[in-house]
Amino acid sequence: MQAERQVILQIKGMTKTFGPVTALKDVDLTLYRGDVLGLIGENGSGKSTITSIAAGMQKPTKVESMQYKGKDWAPSSMLDALSGCGEGKGIGMIVQESGTIAGISVAENIFLGELDKFRAWRFKNGKTFGPVNKKKMLKAAADALLSVGITDINPSAPMASLDFQARKLVEIAKVILKDPDVIVIDETSTALAHDGRQILYNVINKFRGTEKAVIFISHDLDEIMEVCDTLTVLRDGNIIKTFERKDYDADEIRKAMIGRELQGDYYRSDFEPSHGDEVALECKDLVYGDRVKGVSFTLHKGEILGIGGLAHCGMHTLGKVLFGALSPDGGSVSVFDGEKKTAVKNEAVAIKHAVGYVSKDRDTESLDLPASIKDNIAIAGMDKYAIGRFLILDGLEKKYVDEQINSLSIKCSDRNQLVQQLSGGNKQKVVFGKWIGCGSETLILDCPTRGVDIGVKQAMYHLMTKLKQEGKAILLISEEMPELMGMSDRILIMKDGEIKKDFSRSRELSDADIIGYMI
Repeated sequence: MQAERQVILQIKGMTKTFGPVTALKDVDLTLYRGDVLGLIGENGSGKSTITSIAAGMQKPTKVESMQYKGKDWAPSSMLDALSGCGEGKGIGMIVQESGTIAGISVAENIFLGELDKFRAWRFKNGKTFGPVNKKKMLKAAADALLSVGITDINPSAPMASLDFQARKLVEIAKVILKDPDVIVIDETSTALAHDGRQILYNVINKFRGTEKAVIFISHDLDEIMEVCDTLTVLRDGNIIKTFERKDYDADEIRKAMIGRELQGDYYRSDFEPSHGDEVALECKDLVYGDRVKGVSFTLHKGEILGIGGLAHCGMHTLGKVLFGALSPDGGSVSVFDGEKKTAVKNEAVAIKHAVGYVSKDRDTESLDLPASIKDNIAIAGMDKYAIGRFLILDGLEKKYVDEQINSLSIKCSDRNQLVQQLSGGNKQKVVFGKWIGCGSETLILDCPTRGVDIGVKQAMYHLMTKLKQEGKAILLISEEMPELMGMSDRILIMKDGEIKKDFSRSRELSDADIIGYMI
């Protein structure tokens, strides 16, 4: 049966090194027409590296052969790969983080580099000139969005005005518009809530069983087993095993991923809500535009309070308002130190009163990518290592940073490595290190395990449980139902900017009980 399938992409003997680090070691990969191939592995296993080379983002250090549709394949750029190296219907890639440009409109992003097709006049030789016909461009952009089922994004809107999910959906539409024969989806679903994922799955299903093919990269094992026809596991730059759908076994796949069986519980092992009476954070009648409408709740010390909902329910905006990154139109946010109550007016007040914030949009809002690990971790903790809060001694700063690197097992060459060179999971550990190191008593975590592998996820869940036991207060905003149910003492479900339902932790609680209040 498999012999009858047609190969569309074949890679043999691919190696990729970054200085002393080997990302891929003599890897072979075959993709068949009509197939949805899943790639899974721990952070840094080589999943994104092999696909980014095939999609023209970077070059291999060495490769025996790389062929696309039976011809040698060496794209010079992502645009070259998308155009099939000039022959049409190439390889398109939706990258893990941002693949759009903030300073221009949605329509300009979709047609980036192609604005000439919308110019007012055309010479006989086909070249165009004059101003861009914006009405025509906006109509074409709306059609491109509609073609993948997106109806609620304005093509004329500035890209920077969109939330993380909407920006990712624009990127999907942009790639699909070029009609590639192969599409690489790199951790895209982690940026999407329930409604956004349905759009993505519809795109995948349109490719399945056709002459086209999909490479789907995800850390969500349940998702990748449901979506993919075959599943290839990478570990430390090597392909370990390929599973056919009929052979899927979650435990075997996990073992192949990490080289061992996961030890201990994944989520919390208790099924009773537990926390003290002391309040850590309180919001009353909070309003922010049409995204947060009269939200009130209290977060206690030693509590993990989950907030869930669809992408545009307002929960991500709520997290920013609670941290002081956005100023509310009404209501109040307060933090408590014993009996002392302080209004959170801005981020500086929040940080001063031991509130930390982990953003869903990690690369843009939580990290300074071109800076070192040291600078990213140290910036929030100067009060901890500076003498007299003004004199910074290099030795003390290094010791402070190294403590976070060691305690969180951040995989890096040293503290001076640039954050942009780290895998997604290690980037997220740097964010955690920044806030835990400076002694944050209240943590607002927005999708804290987005884009990290199961081993790192388990470590983060254990860390959250440890922080809870230490009396820290955690607000967990998440689009993953198992995460909310597995970790939270209480779950607040938001819809249209309002809290619709409050669930207490229970062994009997199911996702079916919750989802009905989200949609």
